[in-house]
Amino acid sequence: MKSFLLLIFIFIFCLHHGQNNNIVNPEKIENPVQKKNSGKIVFLSQNTPLDNLKDSDILTSTVFQENGDLGIHAFFDNSLINYLHQLEPGWTMDELLKKGNYQFSFYVDGKLIYQENINTGAGTSDHKKFKTSLRIPLLSSKNEDSWGRYLWMRFYMAHNGIDALTVGNHILKIEIRPYINTSTIQTGSVIAEGQINLTVPAQNTTEQQIAIQPIQSNSGWNISQERINTESIRTLNKKIAENRFKNITGIAVIKEGKLLLEEYFNGSGRDSLQDTRSVGKSFSSALTGIAIQDGYLKSENQTLKEFYDLKLFKNYSSPKENITIKSLLTMSSVFDGNDEDSESPGNEENMYPTENWVKFTLDLPLAGNKTGKNWSYFTAGVVLSGDILDKTVPKGLKNYADKTLFQPLGITRYKWQFTPQQKPSLAGGLRMRLLDLAKFGQLYKNNGDWNGKTILSKEWIKKSFTNYFPDHPDFEGYGYLFWRKIYKVGNKSYEAFQSSGNGGNKIIIFTQIPVVIVITAQAYNKPYAHQQSEKIVQDYLLPALKMSNE
Repeated sequence: MKSFLLLIFIFIFCLHHGQNNNIVNPEKIENPVQKKNSGKIVFLSQNTPLDNLKDSDILTSTVFQENGDLGIHAFFDNSLINYLHQLEPGWTMDELLKKGNYQFSFYVDGKLIYQENINTGAGTSDHKKFKTSLRIPLLSSKNEDSWGRYLWMRFYMAHNGIDALTVGNHILKIEIRPYINTSTIQTGSVIAEGQINLTVPAQNTTEQQIAIQPIQSNSGWNISQERINTESIRTLNKKIAENRFKNITGIAVIKEGKLLLEEYFNGSGRDSLQDTRSVGKSFSSALTGIAIQDGYLKSENQTLKEFYDLKLFKNYSSPKENITIKSLLTMSSVFDGNDEDSESPGNEENMYPTENWVKFTLDLPLAGNKTGKNWSYFTAGVVLSGDILDKTVPKGLKNYADKTLFQPLGITRYKWQFTPQQKPSLAGGLRMRLLDLAKFGQLYKNNGDWNGKTILSKEWIKKSFTNYFPDHPDFEGYGYLFWRKIYKVGNKSYEAFQSSGNGGNKIIIFTQIPVVIVITAQAYNKPYAHQQSEKIVQDYLLPALKMSNE
């Protein structure tokens, strides 16, 4: 009897002690499937709410289809906030939520391929406080919106999942831990794990699809005679043919000013006008530099009050008058505009339906008063820079761009996107042939010279390729409407500045090697768009070029 009473006391003590370890009371675990699978991750082929989930819905194996559906349900015995509380018992709930989230680890055939600490902003605070299950789609044929899809694409495209999941049978395992960012990353024990057998089917390809495409005559370029690693390019072409790299339409590589590689895919060709979206923003930077050297603009430090009577627009304040052209080029004006925030009043999606994009921008409130300090992606600001050019240069921007930039480069076929006022939109959408996009990149590589004529000053290119945000946590730098990017091959790093557009479109100008790479693609609004283009450059094109130096 004494032993029985002692066991009851120990049970009550442990139960009470466990409750004291929690910072909040999580939801009760009542669903039978969740109870049965506590501490496990189960894989599903469809979006099934927990209340409707049955044992028969759970997959143990499946055929891997990149355009198919694959998701997970993770079942925990506690809520995330309580796991984080165990790591840092002295922290408040707000501190825990600001510094912690889930850590995901992806294994293929027992090898750790990718590990990510999910951004602390992912997921709702209520879910993290109370929920004991987590459902996220990894692959969705319906493009279901989820941070899980972007997590999967980072594993698959950016961190070698695509190379680990070769044709054949594999075991994919996922582990979830809580993590918290103190001075270092602190992780807890595994709180859910699960695995699935994946069969990756072979894709039918032909030798014609895999072979390196010969450069046809009349390219307008001198043709390079340098060697290239043909196996690297053939492997790349095979993955494009298999649709493992998706929606790629063109690749061009220029080395030492000569055309080394020119290839087209998915029905595209040399005369196709590629819709490169925000790649066109970099043309605003170039045209601003040309207008300054021609004397139509004094400098990029000119302010909005020199071009607009800002008191005629909404939300007037004196700091708005001091916004500079430079801050528009570096995405650091103080307008309350952020395309990456759907709630931002200056989000580009709020601009497009309006009748006057310039008025929309000048009407915006301000988010601060320190122009040039804080970066946020702001398309409307580039539209404004284009309007300043249009009203400043002779005969308008369309004529000026053709006369001072396109004609000197020998670019005769292109198509602008226009604003509602029928002015060229420098927000993006400028359509151009692959090799003409390469000319724009090579112009920068030439320090502004083309066929013995200076189109852009060397000083302007130096300013354009300066990193104005060296400490930004989310990217490697930003210049005058050019992104800074570091590519790594083996133990070598290659700095580049690049034009970048929705879909995975890139004009990449390397600063320390004589190389320009252009990729055109139509993976618009796809989570893998930029990651696959960066992988193509880093894992296939740059290694292929290394062989030409040996």
